[in-house]
Amino acid sequence: MVTLSTQIIELKKQFPLQISRGTSTGSRNVFVTATDGEHTGIGECAPGTGEDMDLAAKAVDQIAALNKAGLYDLAIQEVFTKMEHMEMDRPAMAGVDIALWDLLGKQANLPLYKMFGLGKPVNPTSITIGINPPDVIAERVPQIIADWTQWQAKALKVKLGNPEGTEADKAAYLAASEAAAPYGLDLRVDANGGWTAKKAIEMIAWLAKHGCSYVEQPLPKGDEDALVEVFKRRKLPIFLDESIHTSKDVAKYADRCDGVNMKLMKSGGLTEALRVVATARAHGLRTMIGCMGESSVAIAAGCSIGAHMDYIDLDAHFNLDPDPAHGTKLVAGVVVPTNHAGHGAYLE
Repeated sequence: MVTLSTQIIELKKQFPLQISRGTSTGSRNVFVTATDGEHTGIGECAPGTGEDMDLAAKAVDQIAALNKAGLYDLAIQEVFTKMEHMEMDRPAMAGVDIALWDLLGKQANLPLYKMFGLGKPVNPTSITIGINPPDVIAERVPQIIADWTQWQAKALKVKLGNPEGTEADKAAYLAASEAAAPYGLDLRVDANGGWTAKKAIEMIAWLAKHGCSYVEQPLPKGDEDALVEVFKRRKLPIFLDESIHTSKDVAKYADRCDGVNMKLMKSGGLTEALRVVATARAHGLRTMIGCMGESSVAIAAGCSIGAHMDYIDLDAHFNLDPDPAHGTKLVAGVVVPTNHAGHGAYLE
């Protein structure tokens, strides 16, 4: 029978990350181990930052309750259903689900990406610059390109939705664009729900004239009705992030976006992530995988299904000081898993 255990590790960011909803300097992540007595899988739960740090303790309690209930010889999909019935938080579910898939890969002695019938990812990851004054952005963009990715960066995601308004957003974007120009980076924007519908229409049109590839989550979660008009008048592709947690959300909002950003912590792990991808494809949508404040453990798990994705944002581990785990490689701007069994990541 498989048993679960947990440990909490404090993660610190090298650079604080400010988005439209606040600033994160680190997180308390829960690392989950699943063992059958011979093999051990590891997963990660990134439950939140800032005022949500108490969610790590809640996740530990939920995983302990699941372990006490017993996993027996349940298939991973059956465990996933059991976690849903227990009303576990999605990040806690993700920690367990990732650990179980890693365990299964080690039992089969296969990398997870091969177990899923996939190759390794081929699309480069974005690196992210948070909301900052233009002078800070101008200085930091070259620094993160050098420090985080050893000059292999191919794309830059610029966080907008500044509470100071769209003029501040425009100044920040132009600073990022100028700083990124010598490196030939593809520019992408994530508003994290920081705009109204009127501002979104205006900003998307402006960004379309200034070399942006797409815009992510222009409106806040819960304002999806207003997204219909924004989508109708868009000048760039729109991807939804905060609005999309599970495959049911994809079906609900498929008529007002061009693609979806799937995150393991939102979906509850790889099991539901694969359903999100399948539902998106069935609706003719493009796919993206993103991350929260995660180490290389969850990043490696995301890499295992990266071949499904049109766009990839798996860069959180580059901004950790230090990353407590290892398990991915950066090849020409692409974050790829190793060929080790399971997702290939491990804690130091």
